[in-house]
Formats: sequence, structure tokens, C-alpha cells
Amino acid sequence: MVGAVFAVIGAVLQATASTVSHMIVGRIVTGLGVGCINCICPVLLAESATPKSRGRLACVQLSTLNAGIMMAYWVDYGFNQIASKPAYAWRIPVALQIVFMVAILLLAIVVPETPRWLAAHGRGDEALIVLSRLADRDSSDAGVQETYQGIMHAVELERDAGVGSWREILKGDKIKSRRRFLIACGIQFAQQIGGINGLIFYSGIIFSQSIRLSNSTANLVSGLLFTWFFVASFIPHFIIDWAGRRKLLLFTVTGMSLIFAIEAGLIKQLQEVGYNKPIGIAAAAMLFLFLGLFTIGFQAVVWLIPSEVLPLRLRNKGSAVSTASNWITNYAIVQITPIGIKNLGWKFYLIFFAINLVAVGFIYWFIPETAGMSLEAVDDLFIGATGCAGKWRAKEGRTTQIHRRNTSSSADYETKVGISSSHHEVS
Repeated sequence: MVGAVFAVIGAVLQATASTVSHMIVGRIVTGLGVGCINCICPVLLAESATPKSRGRLACVQLSTLNAGIMMAYWVDYGFNQIASKPAYAWRIPVALQIVFMVAILLLAIVVPETPRWLAAHGRGDEALIVLSRLADRDSSDAGVQETYQGIMHAVELERDAGVGSWREILKGDKIKSRRRFLIACGIQFAQQIGGINGLIFYSGIIFSQSIRLSNSTANLVSGLLFTWFFVASFIPHFIIDWAGRRKLLLFTVTGMSLIFAIEAGLIKQLQEVGYNKPIGIAAAAMLFLFLGLFTIGFQAVVWLIPSEVLPLRLRNKGSAVSTASNWITNYAIVQITPIGIKNLGWKFYLIFFAINLVAVGFIYWFIPETAGMSLEAVDDLFIGATGCAGKWRAKEGRTTQIHRRNTSSSADYETKVGISSSHHEVS
């Protein structure tokens, strides 16, 4: 709710801006709001969804994001045709975001706290109620009780590891909190440093300066590119849980790297030999293919992984820092891309080829498979994990075993975490 309020205020400031400083203040306020929403939404989704639906629901979230990108571009494209009233060309599109932020604000009123957050804050009874509502089952249902007990066991294990302070983010404990935090930040950094927002922000420049299309054609093709971005985002809905996070990342990021190598060769021909229509079409097609691979693998998975791998007590803080690493890298790429295209030409694309190739190595060694796992089982995955992430295996029940070694009796456990054994029915 706080993030949505900030975003609405920022949008109003931008839409009414009459000076550069006025606009900058509006952008900063909006940035605070959007940054807050970006941190919270993936965590809210991951902690509320079932293991089998978590990946698909993350894809739904990203499809709505891509729909927004597509809508924003076509609205801007349409309003830019209003030459007689140039002020409308930017004020109205900026103001339109208020509609969506108000919708988020209203929805936030009815969205409950997640069961895991409630359990971690000593509100076990409420956690059970929310779990039963999410499952649409009675709180005494065996599946609901199993999930509930797993959450409470994980809460107790993580309380033994620490209280969730900022200092603990880099703590080398038995559930590998430091490694999990670095994985969350690393994958967010890798997504942005690979060049995606250079393409999204400067597609028109890339199509006109690198591929040598006319300005009007470049703007139209950019709109088609973002329409494809939205359409392609439905593909991972059907494969993200079937293929798994790790395989999908390895396949798509490898493809993205190779596409930049091919793109560099095609643009080299266009810049050194002169415009050639078949080569220009091929170069444009490579960017469509790149964006398709990105949304199929890198886009949804990267927003899932931090929420899945971070331990419960550090999930909010870790997600905030990993999201910050995403946006800081985004800013750097947006600043560098036009300079790189202007001064390096086709060679600039080879930099992204190399960066994405390095990202493949990072994914291979450090990103474990978390598809179909409960968030509590991820603790088991990291305890004792060594070597390549592809070889990590969770030993079923290890979290429960550790908990039982540290808790003398069931009664002591319930007293310690502040829950009762009573069940609640939800109508």
C-alpha cells in the first residue's frame, strides 16, 4: 500500500511538472514506490502460492508487466502523432499510470499477509487461517496441516540461526544464508547486465542507427517488438514448472549469448558494407528472438529465484537488496548503451555476448533447481550443499530432524513459537 501511494504521488508530480527539477522529484518519488512494489510482489507470490503453481503464477505476473510495457509504448507512439499539442504527448501517458497504481492500492487492502510472514511474527493461528483460505479447505485438512507444520518447523530452525538482522545477510550459518543472499543478488545482476534494458529503452536507436531502418519504420518495428514480448511471455506459463528453473535458464541464456554474437556479425556487415535488406531483416529478427528467449527463461525465473532461495527470516531484506542490484545495474546499462552503440558500433554487441556467456557459468555452478519444492524444503537443499548446484539434493525431512534435535517436546515447541493446537474453520 505504501509503495502504491508513493507511486501515485510521483505520477501526479510528473504529469504536472513545469520544470526539470519538478520532474526529477516526481521520478524519485515514483521510483521509491515502484521499488517497494517490486520487492514485495515476488515475495508475496512465492509465500502464498503452492509449490506446483508458484512458477506459473510468476509467469502471470510477468505477462501483466509485459502487457504494461506494450501498452505504454503504443500509447506513447499514438500520442507522439499529436504534433499540434506536444504537451499532451507526454503528460497524458504519464498520468495514465495513476489508474493502475490506484488499482494496486485498492487490491492491497484485501490481500492478506502471507502465512509464512504471520508464522515468523508469532501469529501462528492466523497463519493457519490464511493457509486454509488459500487452499480452500478446512484448517484440519491433512494437506493444510502438513504445510502448516512445515512452515512452523522452518520458522523454529531459522530462529535458531538468528533473528533476521541486516548483519545476518552475510552470515555463514548452517542454512547458508550468505550464499543464498549472494545467489539472489547475482542472478538479478546477471539479468540486467546482459543488456535487456538496453534493448527495451533504445530499440528505436538500435533499429535506426545499427540496423539502418528509417526513423518511422524503426518506431513501428519497436512497437511490434514489444507486442511480441507480451505474446511470448505466455510460453513459459506451460513449461516453467515442467522444465524447471535451472534448465530453462541455461538454455535461454546460452541462446541469448549466441544471438548477440550473430547480431554483431550482421551489424558489422550493415555498417561496413552498407544497408542490405535481407541482412537488415535478419538483424531485426535476432532482436525478436533475443526478447523471446529472455521472457521465456530469464524474466520470470529471475524474479522467482530470490524469493525461493532466500531464508524466511531474511527474505524481505534480501529481496530488497537483490531488487536494488537489479535496478542499479539497469541504470548503468541504460546510461552505457547509447554511448557504446555510438562509439563501438557492432563491437558493442560482443560485450553482451561475453557477459551472457559468463552468466551461463554462474547459473551452472550456483543456481539450484527449486521447481516443485516447498520454500521450507529449500533449507534442506542448502544445508551441506557443496560443489556444482546441479548436484545439490535435499535430504527429505532434514529440516524436521534438526528441529526435533533442538526441541525437547511438542509442547515446548508450541510454547516457543507462540501457537496453540486449536483448529479454525473458515466459511
